[in-house]
Amino acid sequence: MVTTTEFSVAIAGAGLSGLCLAQYLTRAGIDVHVYERDPGPFVRRQGYRIILDRFGLEALRESLPRPLFRLVLATSDEPGGHLRFTDSRLRDAFTITFKDEAHATRQVDRLTLRSILQSGLDGRIHYGHSAIGVEESGRGRLRLHFSDGGAAEASVVVGADGVRSALRAQLMPDAEPANTPMAGVYGRSPLRRNGESVIPEPLRTSGVLSIADRPGRAFFFTSMRFGENPPDAFARLAPGSYAPTGDDYVMWGLLLRQVEVPFSFRGDLLALRELAARKSAGFHPLIQRLVDTAELDATVLNPFATGRRPRRWAVPRATMMGDAVHAMPPFGAHGGNTALRDAALLGSRLVEALASGTPVEDAITRYQNEMVPYAFRAVDTAAGLMRRLTGNAAAPHWVLTRVLPRLHRVTVPEA
Repeated sequence: MVTTTEFSVAIAGAGLSGLCLAQYLTRAGIDVHVYERDPGPFVRRQGYRIILDRFGLEALRESLPRPLFRLVLATSDEPGGHLRFTDSRLRDAFTITFKDEAHATRQVDRLTLRSILQSGLDGRIHYGHSAIGVEESGRGRLRLHFSDGGAAEASVVVGADGVRSALRAQLMPDAEPANTPMAGVYGRSPLRRNGESVIPEPLRTSGVLSIADRPGRAFFFTSMRFGENPPDAFARLAPGSYAPTGDDYVMWGLLLRQVEVPFSFRGDLLALRELAARKSAGFHPLIQRLVDTAELDATVLNPFATGRRPRRWAVPRATMMGDAVHAMPPFGAHGGNTALRDAALLGSRLVEALASGTPVEDAITRYQNEMVPYAFRAVDTAAGLMRRLTGNAAAPHWVLTRVLPRLHRVTVPEA
């Protein structure tokens, strides 16, 4: 453990990467504080479930105390499974099978994961603090400024404040994300109705991407089943920490073009759900039922963006991670894993520098030089998948929706 009374880190943003870095540094005995613009930890939806791959799992294993990492595994869904690509009537085109190795991949509820990442950080997360800028304050210190006129001093500032980062223009002045033509309307629906699963048994461990008959539209859904009920698991492994309810659900997303979403709908949950119902009318009845039974307050709109590679980092003792650097469309399950990987990498580089006496500026530069290549490989992969699956290329779309489904039997009858 590295201990110092002079070195401190201020993190802007209490998302997955910010909290993961705070856990890593706290375990190492480093003074760290997280400043979040939201007035509280659960005032808005920040996604539903994510697939943790080997990078995400390893980052959590390195960052969390052992009981909290066990809590991640205990509340997550079974590893392995499939991603089915189908036509609009849920007739299979092809299926990707994930490695069925113990703990190689895990499906986790994002709210539960955030609760785990907040455990033990009492007094270190400060809500209602919207970061707007960074300046040198002398003596090798930085000052992080907030919109209310307040400020916090630290040796290092980390921007983890998401795709709409207020710090990015200053810290990475050439890396504003590029907009894309696509967006997603996301929702969650109860997994069980009258005690029975609404997802047929053949799809129990599958994610499904249903491609519409017209290019530029698709519907994704997957079920989130908790391995152990979160309140029970928290009571056993993290007593005293906030435990979300553990009701199994179906997470879904309607992918469509941004021009199809009227601007006035963007903050109107009822209008968004009604839009999702209209735009999914040509899909299989199962998909229409998911939209019809969705929880209204869980409906969100996410316009897709792609990050641009930073060429210049303007403040030597400040850096960024997660979506604030490498925003990417939600294709391929890379976003959350890359953010967690950032946090563990940056944490390790800072701890190593303090232990060896290496200048912190060098440690941050090393982190940035390592992060940018893997992060933007993920951005390019996700953007490429989005273009192939939602683009206007007629031949690939015809093969996906007309040719391949005719080679398979019906998986989900429409009755």
